[in-house]
Amino acid sequence: MLFRILGPLQIRAVDEIGSPAQRAILTALLLQAGHPIGVAELAERLWDEPPASATANIRSHLTGLRRTLDQADPGLRRRVRTYRGGQSGYGLHAAPDELDLSAFTMGARRGRSLLLRGDTDAAIAALEEALALWRGPFGQDLPPTRWFNAHVAGLNNTRFDAYQDLFTACLLAGRTEMVTYRIECAIAEAPYRQRLWELLAAAHCVDGDAASALDVIKRCQELLTGDLGLDLPPRVEAMRAAALDWDRDQALRLIAAHATEDGEEHRRPAQRSLS
Repeated sequence: MLFRILGPLQIRAVDEIGSPAQRAILTALLLQAGHPIGVAELAERLWDEPPASATANIRSHLTGLRRTLDQADPGLRRRVRTYRGGQSGYGLHAAPDELDLSAFTMGARRGRSLLLRGDTDAAIAALEEALALWRGPFGQDLPPTRWFNAHVAGLNNTRFDAYQDLFTACLLAGRTEMVTYRIECAIAEAPYRQRLWELLAAAHCVDGDAASALDVIKRCQELLTGDLGLDLPPRVEAMRAAALDWDRDQALRLIAAHATEDGEEHRRPAQRSLS
């Protein structure tokens, strides 16, 4: 993989990449790989209120970035293109198999499609491969601008969406070894994701441990009520009923039904955009 942005920014295996400004510019270009970014747009990505010297600063940082790219991989500076004229700006070419974000996005989509088709073993393989591309949270070293903050939130959410699909596929495939531990780790990072709590309760229920499932639901209720003033979500409430009845099959039916519902929710924006 040539460019890695899912975690600390890397080129090949090089971690130390220029200055913070150079890393921010490279990340912005990679997030729109193949599409030029105007100078004014780039400035707004680096600063919420660009200084008067923004254009000169960007040019200077790009000169340094090109040197940094060549140090990481001779000739790589040619990937950064300068566009002149009415659409003056900069762009960077990266093929899908050269950027971990592109590979992850395709893998996660394939995993979800396989899950919705009922091919859980293939879904697990695709999702595990996609998630292995993440080496840590995205965006730890980026300027806290509105544009970057939106991408940080969005990309980190796609990571947890993929984890939810993976855990769902594992439960439906009966491959529950270490699943409760992995879901607990995900909850530690994203405690307000209600789907994760539902999956954790389901994992205990599927394993025949109703007491642990009910304890998970109690923890979820205390968190959501105490921190957000919310009632227990209907899906988690339904899982509590399955645990109280010691109904492993009902827990699996709920997980499968909710996976289908979530899949439909993910498809609707794409369908609207085509209409």
